[in-house]
Amino acid sequence: MPLPLQAKLLRFLQERVIERVGGRETIAVDVRVVCATHRDLQAGIAAGEFRQDLYFRISEVTIAIPPLREREGDVLIIAQYLLEDRAKRHGRALRGFAADAIGALQAYAWPGNIRELENKINSAVIMAEGKQVTAADLGLDDTETQFEFFNLRAARQQAERRAVTTALAIAGGNLTRAAELLGVTRPTLYDLIEKADIKVNE
Repeated sequence: MPLPLQAKLLRFLQERVIERVGGRETIAVDVRVVCATHRDLQAGIAAGEFRQDLYFRISEVTIAIPPLREREGDVLIIAQYLLEDRAKRHGRALRGFAADAIGALQAYAWPGNIRELENKINSAVIMAEGKQVTAADLGLDDTETQFEFFNLRAARQQAERRAVTTALAIAGGNLTRAAELLGVTRPTLYDLIEKADIKVNE
């Protein structure tokens, strides 16, 4: 946002009035303002590209949303939702992701974040020839998995979280089916979900 426009926005936020284009009367408004950015505003302030007084005005409540690559397990849950939505939109009867697609979704770094995931899922739904979306349909290679070293506790926690999110994605959020896939009881699955802090909507 250019600096002159930032000044106008700041004035609006402080005075809560606007003027119509070509008008001379001020009009009072009562609104809530939600702002979003992928840029580092503190760095922008230091570089003289963003007004500090505007930052203080809009940052009363700040929510930092990590990129997809930093949200372990979320990609499968989001991908499953997007698959169901796009399949319905395009009239395709798809039964979820093939095993290689699940591996590819988890291994990929997603530099384009959610928009890239949306684009790949949408394209895969249109182009898929089988009943399941494959890694090839997504344009991903599941052989490029990057491995890291962990202590045993961290490795177990990550493995459990990945197994639970994978089962939930395959089961389409159905907890009973996910528990069957994991070979555990439903109460045990609830414990695993709570332990891994996984958000689930049945």
